Amino acid sequence: MDVQVTDHCGSKPALKTTNVNVAPGSQCGSAQGNNRTKKTRRGKRGKRKRGKKPKDESPPYLPPEAEEGNIEYKLKLVNPTAYRFEHLATQLKWRLQEGRGEAVYQIGVEDNGLLVGLSQADMRASLHTLKRMAEKVGADITLLREREVDYGSDRSCRKIAEVLVRKVPDDQQFLDLRVAVLGNVDSGKSTLLGVLTQGELDNGRGRARLNLFRHLHEIQSGRTSSISFEILGFNSKGEVVNYSDSRSAEEICESSSKMITFMDLAGHHKYLKTTIFGLTSYCPDFAMLVVGANTGIVGTTREHLGLAMALKVPIFVVVSKVDVCVCARGALDRTLRQLQRLLKQPGCAKVPLLVANADDAVSAAQHFTHSSSVTPIFTLSSVTGENLDLLKVFLNVLPPLSNSKEQEELMQQLTEFQVDEIYSVPDVGTVVGGTLYR
Repeated sequence: MDVQVTDHCGSKPALKTTNVNVAPGSQCGSAQGNNRTKKTRRGKRGKRKRGKKPKDESPPYLPPEAEEGNIEYKLKLVNPTAYRFEHLATQLKWRLQEGRGEAVYQIGVEDNGLLVGLSQADMRASLHTLKRMAEKVGADITLLREREVDYGSDRSCRKIAEVLVRKVPDDQQFLDLRVAVLGNVDSGKSTLLGVLTQGELDNGRGRARLNLFRHLHEIQSGRTSSISFEILGFNSKGEVVNYSDSRSAEEICESSSKMITFMDLAGHHKYLKTTIFGLTSYCPDFAMLVVGANTGIVGTTREHLGLAMALKVPIFVVVSKVDVCVCARGALDRTLRQLQRLLKQPGCAKVPLLVANADDAVSAAQHFTHSSSVTPIFTLSSVTGENLDLLKVFLNVLPPLSNSKEQEELMQQLTEFQVDEIYSVPDVGTVVGGTLYR
């Protein structure tokens, strides 16, 4: 119908008549006018958002300090009195006992977890006091990392320090962690263990794994069919102790404050029963799943991951053979995407954490034992040694799953020794081997 728009709706009369279709009960005004109004409103809202001033950053926090455990927060340790020093040494001794010979000190942090930070002079004095405390209780300190704390415009840049305190070995007492090595055949498990325990890089043809094999057919085929054990030690200063510095396992144990016992399990599907036997009989604390960067998730990788999860063994992943993927970089990225997709599935519900530097390795080791969902991922090469130091840092900082109270409860129970192997030695007789549970 023909209508003339008047100032009935508050607008000026139109100069021309226009054919407009007006539906019954509709409001005055055109759709274009409404659109212009909406655009104008959106524009004003957008301008208000863009013009909003950012709020001041809130101060960073750590979780509040726990009364039990081996983690201690200290704001500063500058020139303590003699009485105060004795109290601090007793407190350190308690933390070492809780951590079975290891303790972690956060310097520059209040008891509620607030990251305050210290100046360079106060940090130097605090580290010197902590070193004196460690010497008094028979321990050494290792500076794991320093971080700058800078929040707010009126704050000067300060630092906090994370220090590992480890007991010096005495009477052959050391912390022992058992790590089961899982993964598909030809993924590089035995080669990686040979490089870690022997201290020499591989030549690209499997030379590093020869010392781990127990049978002739394993040497000929290059495939593990039995369970073999290898040890890697760390002294009180966090330095690696392996066969490159020691001639025998006894010397490694005597020189180490912390021992990592690797259980090299079979990767071929034909020896799956042997792998299950190793996981159930030797009670590993952790599991290391080795995946070849050039092959990805194939073979028994999913089965080994499912076995470790069914037994509730914490898992971390090592992607080996990254040197093979130098020319084809897409192969490594594809393998990492497969891993992340697999770990995030509802059956796993893990949080992948790719370790790229030493700071990531320290954080991964601390979160790994406190959260069962965190899964660190390392990418390394046994030939070039790329990122091999990150795995060593992770193993050095990795804390035990059980504390001193749980160990005392086990000691109160009856002794249990599970026999796993029986040997017949000439001129000696029968020799049994197994695991002492308690």
